Amino acid sequence: MAIDKSPNANALKQTFDRRMFVLGAVQGGVGLLLAARMGYIAVGENEKYQMEAESNRVNLTLIPPRRGWILDRHGSPLASNRADFRVDIIPDRLDDADREITLLASLLRLDDVAVADLRQRVDEAQGFQAVQVAAGVSLDDYAAVSLRAPELPGVVPQRGYSRYYPTGPAVGHLIGYVGAASREEYEVEPVPLLVTPGFKLGKDGLEKQFEQVLRGQPGARRAEVTARGRVVRDLETREDVQGNSLRLTIDGPLQDYAARRLGLESGSVVVMDCQSGDLLCMSSMPSFDPNSFSEGIGRVEYQMLSQDERVPLRNKVLGGLYPPGSTLKPMAGMALLEAGVDPQETVVCGGGYRLGNRVFRCLGRHGPMTLHTAIAKSCNTYFYSMAHKHGYEIIADMARTLGLGEKYDLPVASQSYGTVPDAAWKLRRFEQEWTNSDSLNSVIGQGYVLANPLQLAVMASCIASGKRIRPRLVLGQGPEPGTFGYDPAHFEIVRQGMWEVVNGAGTAVRSKLPFDDITMGGKTGTAQVRGLSSGARGGAGVPWKYRDHGLFVFFAPVDRPRYAGAVVIEHGVGGSRSAAPVAKDVLTYLFDPQKGMDALHALEASWGGTAQERLASTYAAYASAAAGVRVAPETAMPVTGLRRVDAESRLPASPAEGAEPTEGADRSGGAA
Repeated sequence: MAIDKSPNANALKQTFDRRMFVLGAVQGGVGLLLAARMGYIAVGENEKYQMEAESNRVNLTLIPPRRGWILDRHGSPLASNRADFRVDIIPDRLDDADREITLLASLLRLDDVAVADLRQRVDEAQGFQAVQVAAGVSLDDYAAVSLRAPELPGVVPQRGYSRYYPTGPAVGHLIGYVGAASREEYEVEPVPLLVTPGFKLGKDGLEKQFEQVLRGQPGARRAEVTARGRVVRDLETREDVQGNSLRLTIDGPLQDYAARRLGLESGSVVVMDCQSGDLLCMSSMPSFDPNSFSEGIGRVEYQMLSQDERVPLRNKVLGGLYPPGSTLKPMAGMALLEAGVDPQETVVCGGGYRLGNRVFRCLGRHGPMTLHTAIAKSCNTYFYSMAHKHGYEIIADMARTLGLGEKYDLPVASQSYGTVPDAAWKLRRFEQEWTNSDSLNSVIGQGYVLANPLQLAVMASCIASGKRIRPRLVLGQGPEPGTFGYDPAHFEIVRQGMWEVVNGAGTAVRSKLPFDDITMGGKTGTAQVRGLSSGARGGAGVPWKYRDHGLFVFFAPVDRPRYAGAVVIEHGVGGSRSAAPVAKDVLTYLFDPQKGMDALHALEASWGGTAQERLASTYAAYASAAAGVRVAPETAMPVTGLRRVDAESRLPASPAEGAEPTEGADRSGGAA
């Protein structure tokens, strides 16, 4: 009997049709979704993907802005920019750091010391932070690195500008230096510019204090690139805007001269215009070359600087504190005169002053001493007697009035402003009562008294001018000179005593200026560093670090004071021996540059060259010892076309040079 299968066939057909409909609906839905998505991408997100496609084809980079120049009072550059080629590394983008550094070392002919420093800096750098390989490279080397760019991912050769300091170490502590932004600096100011290869910001000194003034506006560059990043062509460039210039009160050639005149000594020179308060010179030596720091100082060079017992990394003008010694005696004399002491009152010096069962020694047996002769001969006994008789408080008050113990309103990161002790200070500091012994030690600048060289220069400026002078560093800014309520005749009495120090029978007669019509007034000082077990002073026969400091405060011309300042020579044995001759040559240079340079050139010939040349030679010797191979001395290449700011720029130009005469070289003090 045949069986009819048509119902089952119909059922199967209906099931199949339903499934096909569902599958078709799903496919249609998916297709519709894909079409909608494609339409959204093509229309709704057209701009986004067009930009992404453009970014694959076009590379947009920031151009680091040129920093504003730092100028001296005459408009000559203390810090400028020079166009150069440079090579940087961005650690995050390196494929094989060891291979790429080795290849770079070959292309740029880096020595073993430089390669070791580079590896260390790459290891220590944050991934985003550009690490400088070399600056000031030649066009051929730049081309060689650019040609091998596909083999060097993470290596960035570029044209740009680097910071340049013409007089190098002479302005290291004053100007500071620049460097790549650290991670901490980026966290404080998270802007793309800070991680742009080649960008440097101020790290120390005025470069740091005036960062926002000196920093310009970045430019930008659009370039068409291949898939591997090679530049095909430039599309558009927006130039950077250079930062604003900063003009200082500093006299650039004088700054250079003073730094070089310090020679092999560890010390400082400060010179001020005592009529206005303008700082003309703030030299601290030994120093560092800011060109090295700005280019990325190496491990070996930094180690050399940090281990030097003369501490070249410390700004001795602002950060050095010293017992001022006998340089305080003119100030003490002024205090006594204002307290009513007769300048002709006599104290007999028999070699010391007895206080109870203790004798406070003098440097000699001077016999009868008035204020004038006590300043000239630096008689301790006179000032011991007067401080005991009239009290130390009047002297402490005068010291503060003339600028000691004061933090000045200057654009600097820090100042060590010392101590003018008195009874209240000692009670607060040590919970002890003030004694007569404290008075006798303090009146001759020993004991608890401390001052930095700038404060001593301010004190000398006040005495020289009879005005309330405070220092100014930025031209046209800062406090104006004020007046004291003191008798002008008292200032004149003190100034005549300081004239006698140099030009009469005083302690600095060997430092008389070499002019018939210009004289210098001053006061020597010797500050004991430590007491020796033998009871002897720290003279030349003891190790350098135990020798006494030498100090000298000065002003000139005596008959119409224009300049005043201070010289401090660390462990220089005595002021008349080490500090006063430096002041003599610095003032000689101010009034007669040729005479000053003749003296300096003779000294530099015996010292082994200028400060820059000696620093380069010292580093070469140190690096050679560290690397085991000879490293040749290198100095920063000069930039032509800039107005010179070195000490030689004050000399008359030779006819062959065809240069215009420099300004500020007249005997009337035109340098200020």
